[in-house]
Amino acid sequence: MNAPRPVDRFAARPVITVAAVLAAVLTALSGRYGYHRDELYFLVAGQKLAWGYVDQPPLTPLLARVSTDIFGNTPMGLRVVSTLASAATVIVIALLAREFGSGRTGQTVAAVCAAVSGFLPGVGHLVSTATYDLLAWMLIALFAIKLLRTNDTRWWLALGLTAGIALQNKYLIVLPIAALLVALLVVGPRHVLRSWWLPAGIAIAALIALPNLIWQFQHGWPQLTVAGGISEDDGTENRIMFIPLQILQLSPLLLPVWVAGFRRLWKLQWPRAIALAYPILCVVVLAAGGKSYYALPLLYVFIAAGAEPALAWITRHRALGAAALVFTTATSLVFTLPVLPASAVSFVIPVNKEQGEQIGWPELAASVADAWNQIPPDGRATATLFAGNYGEAGALRRFGPQHGLPTAYSSHMSFADWEHPTDAQTGPVLLVELTRNLNFEQSFTNCRQLTTITNQVPNDENGAALVLCDAPTTPWSTLWPHLRRYY
Repeated sequence: MNAPRPVDRFAARPVITVAAVLAAVLTALSGRYGYHRDELYFLVAGQKLAWGYVDQPPLTPLLARVSTDIFGNTPMGLRVVSTLASAATVIVIALLAREFGSGRTGQTVAAVCAAVSGFLPGVGHLVSTATYDLLAWMLIALFAIKLLRTNDTRWWLALGLTAGIALQNKYLIVLPIAALLVALLVVGPRHVLRSWWLPAGIAIAALIALPNLIWQFQHGWPQLTVAGGISEDDGTENRIMFIPLQILQLSPLLLPVWVAGFRRLWKLQWPRAIALAYPILCVVVLAAGGKSYYALPLLYVFIAAGAEPALAWITRHRALGAAALVFTTATSLVFTLPVLPASAVSFVIPVNKEQGEQIGWPELAASVADAWNQIPPDGRATATLFAGNYGEAGALRRFGPQHGLPTAYSSHMSFADWEHPTDAQTGPVLLVELTRNLNFEQSFTNCRQLTTITNQVPNDENGAALVLCDAPTTPWSTLWPHLRRYY
């Protein structure tokens, strides 16, 4: 087995410069378009802090609350912490390259490749669980690689600490750790599994994650219901698009870099378990019908490992290397960040629908207000505003008050737990529906469509129906459990 050599000095100045440039770009663009539907949900969840929610642990809503409390409840203020996390991720990827033997220039290449890739700036622009999950994956990979390179099993403690915090953000983090453990059993070195520091690290992770696990237990493990629904609804499509989306989301021109990184990890021998963890993880995600990005973060580890071969190629083909960098940067900017006019976003929605989900929420609230005002004034005191999904409900909570709208209710995800209409609300019900659902409308009397939402881009809310019903068929306390939706 090849003995790992000591690492070079960290290329602090160029790497931090790359991270700072990424942060500056994300900051400059963070105020364009508007909130994403998930961000509108996190804003409300952050105001209702708990140890858990039906679809996620509490960390992302908490960070959304911290960011808006400090920097203001605007898209730019909300995204400050996310921007900082993405800049930190670039630095960690450069540190990974250093562990694999890259010098200062190779570390810088790794940082640049990460910064211009599609996925990292894309999740960095928004507040999402994936934003902080990517940073956690990179830190866990860094500690695992340090463990394998040095044979110092005390790194299991750092790995466990990071995993515990990550579990308060997303349960997905157990997948790469499990894949790594299986890979260590298959290709070794197995002696790192025989250290008592491993169970100590597991204990730390479990202790940190325990409050959320207790919350999930007390509420009947709703996150399993949500995950099952996602797999059932999208599993086939996720499996078909698994490999193409990984290539597109990272950037096609980076494919040779991470393929070279995989080969290099295998050739070095001591980090072979890291290489093998990726195909193991892919098999698990494919079997479960999970989304392509569930396994994508490990490709950034391969990019870090492939930085040195990429540097050698760039040295021989400077013009082609520069052209590849420009092309990758341009496509990542266009497809993952809000650089186009909002009216032109239709061009990128087929590749990245999340762009479109940031457009049209204030206008939706204004349209709902126009419909609400069609209810006679004497009927509004007992009337109810009901949104079909958490994005609509979040938008109406954020923008509705400026139009004089009442609290918007929804039975979608954790909105179903936070509030529901009182039984005194026996009057008209204004429904916001993506598409009209007659089975759903049977819970109300005399429903008729008032208007259709028209958005400037073909996103999910374009074509949503505003439907006015005379009243609920039964008291809200009886009706509410039957309206609940987990996905």
